[in-house]
Amino acid sequence: MKRLFKFVSVSGIATILLTGCTVGPDFQAPGPPPVGRYTASSLPKQTVATAVKDGKAQNLDFARNLSAQWWKMFRSPELDALIKQGIEKNPSLAAAEAAVKEAHENLKAAGGTLIYPNVDANVSASRQKSSAAVNGASRTYNLLGASVSVSYTFDVFGASRRQLEGLRAAVDYQKFQYEAAYLTLTTNLTATAIQEASLQAQIAATNDILQAEEQQLSLVQRQFDLGAVSRSSVLSQQSELAKTKATLPPLVKQLAITRHALSSLTGRLPGEGGLPSFTMDSLHLPVTLPVSLPSELVRQRPDIRASEALFHRASAAVGVATANLYPRITLSGGYGVESSSLSDLFTSQNTIGNLSAGLLQPLFHGGELQAKRRAAVAAYEQAAAQYRLTVLKAFQNVADVLRALDSDAQALRAQAEAETAAKANLEMTQKQFQLGAVSYLTLLVAQRDYQQSHIGLITARAQRYADTAALFQALGGGWWNRPSAPEKLAAGKI
Repeated sequence: MKRLFKFVSVSGIATILLTGCTVGPDFQAPGPPPVGRYTASSLPKQTVATAVKDGKAQNLDFARNLSAQWWKMFRSPELDALIKQGIEKNPSLAAAEAAVKEAHENLKAAGGTLIYPNVDANVSASRQKSSAAVNGASRTYNLLGASVSVSYTFDVFGASRRQLEGLRAAVDYQKFQYEAAYLTLTTNLTATAIQEASLQAQIAATNDILQAEEQQLSLVQRQFDLGAVSRSSVLSQQSELAKTKATLPPLVKQLAITRHALSSLTGRLPGEGGLPSFTMDSLHLPVTLPVSLPSELVRQRPDIRASEALFHRASAAVGVATANLYPRITLSGGYGVESSSLSDLFTSQNTIGNLSAGLLQPLFHGGELQAKRRAAVAAYEQAAAQYRLTVLKAFQNVADVLRALDSDAQALRAQAEAETAAKANLEMTQKQFQLGAVSYLTLLVAQRDYQQSHIGLITARAQRYADTAALFQALGGGWWNRPSAPEKLAAGKI
């Protein structure tokens, strides 16, 4: 019985030394918020339709999965080519990818030192001279040595395991930072391309308005020559023409800046060229919009997953700080040979060795270790609050965009009706002016109304495109469906 007791005791101690326990909190990924919809009031499943270009109704499909290449839903070969260039050459994306590799290598390096024993080989050769005061005569001799040393710190309370857990969380953080950079890049490229298309359309519309106003100026000038109108009518038309011309340079400037932004996003210098050009006709508005369920959003947004990884790392840091309060057990040993001549270096009488064990128990550090643990707990609470804030902003983001899509469709309808009415009023006023039935002031007002409503219609069309891209970004961009994604959400690998 005593032998059995001794055997159990020894085996139990060995088990504790080898496996130990892991102090500190065991991290559990937060679940999704207990909500079934993004907005307090229900969303229409379909936006209103308008009988104009880009006026089709958009349908919200809560059962459809978002494609990783969501920009292809705009059915623009030019946009596909642009984003391909950006993914290949954008420096920010390359930097994010390098950060993932760095975190991986740091994890590997720590795993090698924290999990396995440290084994070192040492070979030495020296020439020494002894003092005559010791041996009666000075003596010069060689000293050769070769040894192997092994040391290992038992992870009894899980400090090493918690450190590795924190490093794995750091890897996860960098992976999702990469996904966030990828999503930001593709969204910015899409939004900038849409902005260029809008500017191109506004410039073309302004040129058409300028042409019409120049023709109107010629008509007013002829009427003035015939004495049908006063000189003030000619000056007013010239002033209106000049005002319209003044709106053109800012549009051209903005277009150039937009092209420069596209160059930068694709890793090109502005002077290189080679970028596709975008017009409103080269884009097609997606009519079926995949929308993730609220319960899925927290696993699909890269920013939420990155915040979760920081939360996890803070949890592991609490475990490390807690384990530092407990003893550390270290076992070390060495074996080698030492001799004054190479010929008998490896003989049995020249072997050397040592074996030692140490236990370090912190006793008094002036409150340092306890303070560090309290700081780690505070950082953990901060990470938890930051995670909740990230989730709140993500849900707000999706809710805002969903409402914007419905508002954009209604705004387009209103703007289309305004443009149609303004155009009809202008055409009627022009005929009446030619017949002398209305004053020139009435014609001037009709011209301004049409100009504003026409540009407003173009802006409303572009806004639908921009908010559609914003929805895909708010939903996470479908990264989990990309074959080359660092992790597969469906497989649960993180």
